[in-house]
Amino acid sequence: MQTFIENLTSVNDSINTVVWTKIGVWLLIAVGVIMTTLTGFFQVTHIGHWMKKTVGSIFDSKVKGHTGEKASISQFQALCTALAATVGVGNIAGVAAAIMSGGPGAVFWMWIAAFFGMMTNFSENVLGIYFRRKNKDGEWSGGAMYYLEDGLGGYGGMKGVGRVLAVIFAVCAVLASFGIGNMGQINKIVVNFTSAFDIKPLSEHILYTSANGSSVTLYMLIFGIILMILVGIIVIGGLQRIAVVAEKIVPFMVVAFILGSLVIILKNFTHIGGAFAAIFSSAFTPKAAWGAAGGVALKQVITMGCKRGVFSNEAGLGSSVMVHSNSNVVEPVKQGLWGIFEVFADTIVVCTMTALTILTSGVIDLSTGIAVTDSDSTLVAEAFNTVFRIGNLEIGRYFIAIAILLFSFTTVLGWSHYGSKAIEYLAGAKSQKAVKIYKVIFVLMIISGAVLTSSLAWDISDTFNGMMMIPNLIGVISLAPLVRKITRSYVNRRIKGIKEEPLLSFFPEINEQNAKKIAETGED
Repeated sequence: MQTFIENLTSVNDSINTVVWTKIGVWLLIAVGVIMTTLTGFFQVTHIGHWMKKTVGSIFDSKVKGHTGEKASISQFQALCTALAATVGVGNIAGVAAAIMSGGPGAVFWMWIAAFFGMMTNFSENVLGIYFRRKNKDGEWSGGAMYYLEDGLGGYGGMKGVGRVLAVIFAVCAVLASFGIGNMGQINKIVVNFTSAFDIKPLSEHILYTSANGSSVTLYMLIFGIILMILVGIIVIGGLQRIAVVAEKIVPFMVVAFILGSLVIILKNFTHIGGAFAAIFSSAFTPKAAWGAAGGVALKQVITMGCKRGVFSNEAGLGSSVMVHSNSNVVEPVKQGLWGIFEVFADTIVVCTMTALTILTSGVIDLSTGIAVTDSDSTLVAEAFNTVFRIGNLEIGRYFIAIAILLFSFTTVLGWSHYGSKAIEYLAGAKSQKAVKIYKVIFVLMIISGAVLTSSLAWDISDTFNGMMMIPNLIGVISLAPLVRKITRSYVNRRIKGIKEEPLLSFFPEINEQNAKKIAETGED
């Protein structure tokens, strides 16, 4: 058995290296650069417009108001559900891991990946709305699998290729939903929460100890069961229930984390300049930045920064498209604007707050790279403890444990929807039954996440995440001319005031219906 595990680990490491390091990261950046160029650097040239139509319109009843249609959710609910899946462990432990492995310079490359990733996410959401259709339950279904099959597959001689890539994407999405979207998140919740809020009678009751010495306690099992019940109640209720929970938790948790981070950063404001200096200097000359620590290769800094950026905001994976496609919006570009804001909020705001909290608090020596702890998740807790601490009472540790609980819990909810939509596509006519079975298995897998000690499951899921990304990016780049055409039409009509026929859907009947709706009501 041990030999099998070692061989599996070796094979996965090899595939992961190819998928992420040799292909994925560079393809991701290339697609982002191409889409940014083709849309005329939309995220910069029209920053006022997308800010106004997203965060500037949050209190608009058309944006936040709940829809009575079973087919859709509000634009704000779609954003919150997407952010629920993206704002997770990656925003805390992921940023810390990037800095510990790639140095402060990794943060710079996270920004670069996010800047171009804004237009990748924009393009995914535009295509998601354009190629979506309604399922048998009257609910919108959209995602990379549909624009791969109907979009890429619509080119001459590419029907088979589009279908194969769509199936690969959907299969990897399902597998990733069980790993990184479920067990990985639950494991982080359980380990951090049971450690921070220890209950001795339960934590001292050891159920078993793994080969590497890690112990699984009765406390972990009980907490896992509680999480399973909570997730089950929400997930079985469908997208509408997930969206309602997400719109309540996500804004609160993001604001609370940002405020906590700002307190630490402002208290250490004299170190802000040094933090930014370390970020920019080690982005290109990491060895000089780390000094005695020996530094890391520049390629590793770039790869780690970009990879962790994608890990956090999911731009390029094609995952969040599956919930954005359920929005009640009729203009593809309108939902694309929320995609830009999603990446901005997740990486440029939240991840930057985490990075500056670490780099200004002194938990990492900026001249040597030596950290006060070897654990990426506890590093952020140590940073919070530098300010939020009363005697021996480590308030910061409790705060981060709760933050990880909320961040990861909502990530599980978001990924349950992604997996459901992927199953729906794969099952076809039998999708209704298949989705119910999937949801039951998904909920039951939570117990595995609570009691597993091996990291192999997460490493394999990481590989499946990357394998989702490649077919999705192929789909985006192959349909780049269409994205450009749809975007130009929107800019002409909505920004420049030029009258022309809108491009709203791949399906003529839906396009005509939505165009009529816009003409009659002015809604977008």
